[in-house]
Amino acid sequence: MALINLREKKVHWATLNTVIMVEDTLKKMNDSIISIAELKRKLPRKVNHNTLMLILGYLEKSNKIAVTLKGITWIDNTNPNLKKAILEGIEL
Repeated sequence: MALINLREKKVHWATLNTVIMVEDTLKKMNDSIISIAELKRKLPRKVNHNTLMLILGYLEKSNKIAVTLKGITWIDNTNPNLKKAILEGIEL
């Protein structure tokens, strides 16, 4: 996903509450993949499209989501057992 060129476009900055709202919606989704249109419908409040793109760019850069041609999926896993297994595991 291409990040918005901040000099060329007027940017609608997201508040922390909006970022958290988008994160929570993606974490709690039933489907493994969701489109941007579906995400907009599931959000509790409307979010400006450019603001949503900025948030999704941030979440992708921070490795919390993966954006593919099929849609968006939540990939962040905070399970300490999984992290320990990855750190201590043997690479094949």
